[in-house]
Amino acid sequence: MVKPLVTSSRIKKVNASGITDADDLLAAEEPLEIRLGFGKQNERQQKSISVTMRTPGNDFELALGFLFTEGIIKSANDIFQIKYCTDNNRKEDYQNIVRVELQPNIEFDLEKLARHFYTSSSCGVCGKTSIESVKTVCSINTEKDTLQFSANLIYQLPDELRKQQNVFEYTGGLHAAALFDTNGKLILVREDVGRHNALDKLIGAMIPQHLHTATPQHLLLLSGRASFELIQKAVMAGIKIIASVGAPSSLAVQMANDFDCTLIGFLRDNRFNIYSGEKRIIMKKLSDEVIK
Repeated sequence: MVKPLVTSSRIKKVNASGITDADDLLAAEEPLEIRLGFGKQNERQQKSISVTMRTPGNDFELALGFLFTEGIIKSANDIFQIKYCTDNNRKEDYQNIVRVELQPNIEFDLEKLARHFYTSSSCGVCGKTSIESVKTVCSINTEKDTLQFSANLIYQLPDELRKQQNVFEYTGGLHAAALFDTNGKLILVREDVGRHNALDKLIGAMIPQHLHTATPQHLLLLSGRASFELIQKAVMAGIKIIASVGAPSSLAVQMANDFDCTLIGFLRDNRFNIYSGEKRIIMKKLSDEVIK
């Protein structure tokens, strides 16, 4: 049985005319625990490495994307299997625990993993240590690229994304992450109640499709603000252009500059700000350009 993406709630709607009873749809939110199985064939170990609040659905992609952006796996070949598991068959654990089994030949350093984890921006983060961690675990492509998107094309992308946000249309409660190609074609989109989860799901979906050869020619669009952790995940995935509907943080801009990424903020109403990497944005007027 697939978990629902939305739930119904009985509410009271209040306005100047009074109070009325109504039904409202809410984005579902449940915990997901990600466990890692590792070690040689006869010496397998298990470690719980993350618990996140997410919208059910695409859970295996979420786990893969998280492991990839934390530098634990490098490709789909590192994975033996992914499965749901329950502890003592408790109802509350149904499809809320994912165990990712690494191949027996993959060496896993638990202490190194602990050193590379960081606290999210909502709780405070040490910028220098976190950025150095990304440089350590990520094989950054330093080759010069010729990737460019026109400004006129970029203006249109939020509307294209909104058309694909089915759950958001009913609840208004989900974030989205999407990949577009240089013609403005939507390649892939994922939604979640958490911004970082939406991006992990997107990256996780790309891993079996040879992530590093696909993403350099794409633009990543975020439906909210651009925080440090989202730029970090994009950098890990080799994405060179990141656009957000909301504002970037100072540390997000610093990281984009450090890794030669193009970072766009406040993309809405036919305008945007470029915070780094303006060389990838074509500014000439192309009024007749449309999304193909």
